[in-house]
Amino acid sequence: MASGSMVSVFQPSAWSEFFSRYERKPPKRSGEWMKIRIGKLKEDVQMLFKNCSNSLERMNLVDAVQRLGIEHLFEIQIETALSDIHENEPSSSNLHEVALRFRLLREHGLWVSPDVFKKFKGEDGTFNEYITNDPKGLLCLYNASYVLTHGEPELEEATSFARHHLKSMAPSLRSPLAEQVKRALHVPLPRTYRRLEALSYMPEYEQEAEHNPILLELAKLEFNLLQAVHLKELKAISEWYSDLKGYVGLSFARDRVVECYLWGYFLFYEEEHALPRMIFAKLFFLHILLDDTNDVGATLEEYGKLDAAIQRWEESAVSLVPGYLKKFYNKLLICFKEFDDELRLNGRYSIDHIKKEFQQLSSCYLQEAEWLHKNHKPRFEDRLHLGAMSIGAIELCVYAMVCMGDEMPEGALEWVLGYPDVVMACARIGRLMNDLAASSKPRNNRDVANCMECYASEHKVTEEVAFAAIDSMIEDEWKTTNQARFKHGHDLLPAVQRVINFTLSGPVYYGDRKDAFTFSSHLEDIIKSLFVNPIPI
Repeated sequence: MASGSMVSVFQPSAWSEFFSRYERKPPKRSGEWMKIRIGKLKEDVQMLFKNCSNSLERMNLVDAVQRLGIEHLFEIQIETALSDIHENEPSSSNLHEVALRFRLLREHGLWVSPDVFKKFKGEDGTFNEYITNDPKGLLCLYNASYVLTHGEPELEEATSFARHHLKSMAPSLRSPLAEQVKRALHVPLPRTYRRLEALSYMPEYEQEAEHNPILLELAKLEFNLLQAVHLKELKAISEWYSDLKGYVGLSFARDRVVECYLWGYFLFYEEEHALPRMIFAKLFFLHILLDDTNDVGATLEEYGKLDAAIQRWEESAVSLVPGYLKKFYNKLLICFKEFDDELRLNGRYSIDHIKKEFQQLSSCYLQEAEWLHKNHKPRFEDRLHLGAMSIGAIELCVYAMVCMGDEMPEGALEWVLGYPDVVMACARIGRLMNDLAASSKPRNNRDVANCMECYASEHKVTEEVAFAAIDSMIEDEWKTTNQARFKHGHDLLPAVQRVINFTLSGPVYYGDRKDAFTFSSHLEDIIKSLFVNPIPI
């Protein structure tokens, strides 16, 4: 029935051979000149941190550095500045300043009570109307409210209040505030991946009367220099994919290696993290091949045989595998051996943990296939549990810690292997957003019932009610994500933040009820902006 020559039912990628052939136009300045200039500008920014005379100056500098996408260059300075700000009790009655302090500190794992906003409320506990005359402060309050954790209804009230008034005043706002409000109402700043925010914020920052040209020049140069690095990697991974595809066949699978690389970029965009970025992207693509083999390529019996071989994980197990999948199985073993060699050569952890997670993922795919074969519609909780495991986020979080090795804090690998709340929240957000997107398009008869369908069936409610319930669950998972910054101790915070970076990919890939991974034309502009089009200088 199935064979590797089946025609793909998926939308073709816009990037099939693009990066293999793409030659970037030589920049006006050489890479060496840019590195020297960046070094000088970094020293200038370090002096800016040193010369800040008050908390507001420090906060505005930290905020600009983060939103311009250059925080990785000043981690020590940012940590020092925010620690100083946290230790000093705020005395300001300015909404923008109070809300900015609240958001920045919470984003960096420094607890601030929502009581700081009581000064902007009347005796009846509602926000004073006079703050609606401060759109910049209101926007800051709105964004700050999205770092809420469980049991903070006052921040939910802040979200509703700020959203209502921002929507009503949006048509009368001027640039660049108008664009920032529109963007935040679509996806609030704490849920926006910072490299994407930087693309929008650079031209807006330039319009601000008090912008610092040193920060702006550094952000543009650093972005373009990193873009050149990422372009070389995209060329390499496109060639890797071409060789793999030519060997294994399986033409029914999604051609999404560039989109897999983008997901790796979400976790580690920095130049020094090329190894984890590339291995992560390749592992992700192997997930896609396995997933599509289960979903559209193989019968239940055929996939069961492939899974049995994967559980054994030895060359002789290829005898179990159907003929058209033998090359895929062999390639899996070869790829994992290559990854292990690379990881060991660079002093990282062995591949064993990654292999176990991959085997577990395959088992989850098999369980879904069995449900489909039996026409079984599971209980919602069972569907969500298996769906969270099969979305791949848990496995990919483990891959990230293995690939980063000692660059992550001590204990990070053991921590992630315990599937902490922030990892499970990442997986549930991904699964629920994916399923909401799936419910917005015609059902494929080879798809197991999704979470929305299971919820509506179990609770005997309309699709509209089920959508609302799942949206509420997603909000709860974001609260769990925010809580993780305070739950696991300051030492593990770098590992927590990497997981949160992965979670932030959810709105990019599955926002607006769209599956931008499967229907990858939705990602074209983002990929062009990040990897093809340099920032004008």
